[in-house]
Amino acid sequence: MSYPIEIVRHSLAHVMAAAVQKLYPDVKFAGGPAIENGFYYDFDTEHRFSEEDFAAIEKEMKSLIKSDGRFDRREISIDEAKELFKNQPYKMEWLNEYDAKGEALSIYSFRDFTDLCRGPHVASSKDLPKDGFKIRSVAGAYWKGDSKNKMLQRIYVDAFASAEELAAFLKMQEEAAARDNRKLGKDMDLFHFEPEYAPGAVFWHDKGYKIYRKLIEYIRARQEKAGYQEISTPSVMDRCLWERSGHWAKYGAHNYSGTTQDGKVFCVKPMSCPGGMLVFGNGLKSYKDLPLYLAEFGKVNRYEAAGALSGLMRVREFTQDDAHIFCTEEQLESEVVKILRFIKDIYGKFGFEKITMKLATRPLSEFRIGSDEVWDRAEGALKHALDANGIEYEIAENDAAFYGPKIDNYLKDSMGRVWQCGTVQLDMNLPERFDLSYIGEDGEKHRPIMLHRAMLGSIERFMGILLESTGGNLPLWLSPEPVVVVPVSEKYKDYANEVVKSLIDAGVNAGADLRDEKVNYKVRELSLSKTPIIAVVGEKEQESKSVALRYLGKEGQEVKSLSEFVEYMANAVKLPM
Repeated sequence: MSYPIEIVRHSLAHVMAAAVQKLYPDVKFAGGPAIENGFYYDFDTEHRFSEEDFAAIEKEMKSLIKSDGRFDRREISIDEAKELFKNQPYKMEWLNEYDAKGEALSIYSFRDFTDLCRGPHVASSKDLPKDGFKIRSVAGAYWKGDSKNKMLQRIYVDAFASAEELAAFLKMQEEAAARDNRKLGKDMDLFHFEPEYAPGAVFWHDKGYKIYRKLIEYIRARQEKAGYQEISTPSVMDRCLWERSGHWAKYGAHNYSGTTQDGKVFCVKPMSCPGGMLVFGNGLKSYKDLPLYLAEFGKVNRYEAAGALSGLMRVREFTQDDAHIFCTEEQLESEVVKILRFIKDIYGKFGFEKITMKLATRPLSEFRIGSDEVWDRAEGALKHALDANGIEYEIAENDAAFYGPKIDNYLKDSMGRVWQCGTVQLDMNLPERFDLSYIGEDGEKHRPIMLHRAMLGSIERFMGILLESTGGNLPLWLSPEPVVVVPVSEKYKDYANEVVKSLIDAGVNAGADLRDEKVNYKVRELSLSKTPIIAVVGEKEQESKSVALRYLGKEGQEVKSLSEFVEYMANAVKLPM
């Protein structure tokens, strides 16, 4: 019988727990759900798991699977469960919290291992892939995710329906490791981190900062063409602003804040929307001013957990390409569709063609602001905009922002990984909190609707995605130094400099490698640092005013006249409008 992969993974989690129990009898069990690409299980034991233990655990798992053990389900009372798990403190804590609910309890037994579990599971271990899993790593994890609780040991396992699927996944992981943005950042001399002095903050080097600036330059140019106004709001503002917006109650623990000599609490900006609303609220606005597009490349800071930091993908300080669109209810649908098409076009320019969208609906009541009536209107408006314009989407239940529903855009990179980047969020609550208004045709005050919009999202994170998707082989217009000229000997340094000057005069970032090294050595080093085009010049090129070109990732070389090459590069580095 064929089972859904989630059931296979969760069943394998029980098999691993049974294997660990056999190898380390003193172990205490927490829990082990299926996750994307596999599963994990949390254990409490005096033994400190390491990579040296993985082979023994995998061997025992395979032996248990081969033994054809059944997964037997049984319903028991709360008292029976407490007797059964009296020596398992994490199960007992869960049972004590569960006691008042009065619901039926179920347990699953596999060989000598029994666990509290709703299931479902496979019928027998013969339904599990004997060679479809591999232990990936072990990490610390607080019980219930609370740092006040004991640190447990979490074993992560990659698991698939067959050995072939696992092999394909592991190969992709190897490719991903080779393309890791931190590795590419070092190889290409783009950036580094200083965990001791500024954890989660990027130290940009010249080449990396050129890419960072070019991303902002591109979005800025596209926004200006689309009628956006660019603003800038303070990086440090009074805590009362964030209390008014609701961000303090929601994200207060993640804010950087401090008390001044006069007793006021100021926060380093964690997001840009309150500042955008203050700009809109300054001065009288008319219906003739709407829709009003206010964009900001806001540098924000959020205190992410140290364990969550991951190169450019998860940082504490980053820049968002935020925009806030203020419009009337009549303008809402067309503005939402316009933003979604704008985002999709932007992604296409970076080579991301596979875009999916998800409509995120309201979170639970304790995690949101505003009335059900307002949420009904907001969700209905976004759904209508999508349906009326034939835009395909999925529903992401309870995943909205605390102030309103949103449409998130997911892109797929060259390795098949999916990333959430751009978003449009419909907000009818914060304009109310900030008492924003415009004068309508009737001469009366009306409340605007606000759309929060980001295209790339975090500039740092998008750059990390782009580096890994391309393997550092960036498009010429985005490359920090698309051409490096290499003379074959010192005699041709002057001509190399002439080529560089011609390129720079045409608006192309170019440099020359004039080191006293062999040409092949230089070419190899430049290729490792992902230089897109290497222009080699010698006697023949100098006499004919030409360049011999080697392209990153391609064999052989191509000869072009200098004038032809300069013209080609001048066009290639233009922003793709």
